Amino acid sequence: MAERRCIVTGEVQPKAGLIRFVADPDGNVVPDLAERLPGRGFWVTADRWALQKAVDKGLFSRGAKAHVRAPDDLVAGLESALARRVVELISLSRKAGHAVAGFEKVKDWLAAGRAKVLFQASDGSERGKGKLWTPTGGRWFGCLTASELGLAFGRAHVIHSALAPGGLTDKVIRDAARLKGLRGHDGISIAGKDSRADER
Repeated sequence: MAERRCIVTGEVQPKAGLIRFVADPDGNVVPDLAERLPGRGFWVTADRWALQKAVDKGLFSRGAKAHVRAPDDLVAGLESALARRVVELISLSRKAGHAVAGFEKVKDWLAAGRAKVLFQASDGSERGKGKLWTPTGGRWFGCLTASELGLAFGRAHVIHSALAPGGLTDKVIRDAARLKGLRGHDGISIAGKDSRADER
């Protein structure tokens, strides 16, 4: 598994937990979420504190080994971009038949072992969310709102959704984990639910 060093913490970790940045020709810091932009890449842990510190302390210049500028709203813009990416990936998964929404459909997928990822809206009813469970060997995320999840399914709101293994699911997991880091938490009060998901 490829690893990179975070320019803020100095820790070396798998790329999946980091966000790549490059400098554009004008010396502006640009996030490279798809990790395809040309140029020297510098990496920051997908964590709001680390990213904000990189902006406030000018640490991107150290990573770029040149003077570069990061916009003050870089973290907020990055959060929005990641949320859009996750929604778009779930939407593409739905069109490929790899994602479902709605309590009963999700429950059926979980019971049949068809789900690898369970998404539940951060602003959904805790009582309703507590009736479903993290897929065995899979992941649980609560970093999207009901309206954000709804966008992926062409609805106003979605509280529960599930993704099957394969297809774009690994990319969804990577970007949803990064988004969780930026939003600080999964928006849950169900004791232990997020930690169980993280351990898997």
